Amino acid sequence: MARENSSWGYRRIHGELAALGIKVAPSTVWEILRQHRIEPAPERSRQTWAAFLRGQTHAILACDFFTATTLNSASLYVFTVTEHVNRRIDILDATAHPTADWVTQAARNVVMDLQDTGATVTHLVRDRDSKHTRAFDAVFEAEGIEIVTTGIRVPRMNSIMERWAQTCRHELLDRILIWNLPHLLTEFESFYNQHRPHRSLHSATPLRPVPEPITEPGQLHRLDIHRRARPGGLLHKYAHAA
Repeated sequence: MARENSSWGYRRIHGELAALGIKVAPSTVWEILRQHRIEPAPERSRQTWAAFLRGQTHAILACDFFTATTLNSASLYVFTVTEHVNRRIDILDATAHPTADWVTQAARNVVMDLQDTGATVTHLVRDRDSKHTRAFDAVFEAEGIEIVTTGIRVPRMNSIMERWAQTCRHELLDRILIWNLPHLLTEFESFYNQHRPHRSLHSATPLRPVPEPITEPGQLHRLDIHRRARPGGLLHKYAHAA
């Protein structure tokens, strides 16, 4: 009963049992709940952040900024969004001066992209960075998208974006001298969405499902796989020869 009715406390459950002709003391109900590690009703009925993300995965968009330093020591701010449902990354732009107008235009670009793809989004998860202006939020709110801000110094609340930034750094930015950052990021976005397998997607990619496994022994003995290196040999794409 406690698991099926999150708002029921031990006295409510005691009353329901009494209505069924089951005689038991309220303290016994409380003890049974405690032994089974079932939280009291107020804590049990409160939705956790993890439960919110699981329940709304199909309708959550997340965004964040991260920085990259080029050869001429310029720090560029990269604005990226991702869809929780399929992990698709969309790198909007990079700039050394993310003004309010620039960020607001980036928000409009996100909305237009959502309309083009037909994605249904109801929540946008973002941190409390001052670059996310009131005008930025207003663009999404006008489309019926609720802004959900993460806690102060709680990056795990936007863990998918944090993981993306780490992946981009480890697999690309930390391994190359950056001169043309937008070009590099465009290539990496394509690689990430169309070729790089994701554990959370059971080895599929955001834009390509896992193909049917090869079962013919003859085909397994005559594999002809070609490698394509991009850019500068940092990223490798493998495909069957045509």
